[in-house]
Amino acid sequence: MAWLILVIAGVFECIWAVGLKYSDGFTRPFISLFTLFFMGASFWLLSAAMKTIPVGTAYAVWTGIGAAGVALAGMLLFQESRDITRMLCILLIVAGVIGLRVFSR
Repeated sequence: MAWLILVIAGVFECIWAVGLKYSDGFTRPFISLFTLFFMGASFWLLSAAMKTIPVGTAYAVWTGIGAAGVALAGMLLFQESRDITRMLCILLIVAGVIGLRVFSR
């Protein structure tokens, strides 16, 4: 269950990071509140997952999901580069997250 909570926390990290872009420096109230909600929820879920999962593993997985997810969102929403080396690097992040799950005690 802790791993599912951690994955949800990572997805929420992606949501709030993209929300930061749309909030325009927290000048758009509704988007800013949306972003702050997902920030709080993401941190809260991360802390809940850390009750079972070691801190280093949990944080690495959380940031990995966030980094890969936001990079993909940037490509889809903001027309960021989609070159093969960038895609390969994102794949390496995903492989690292999967590896941490498979090889963690």
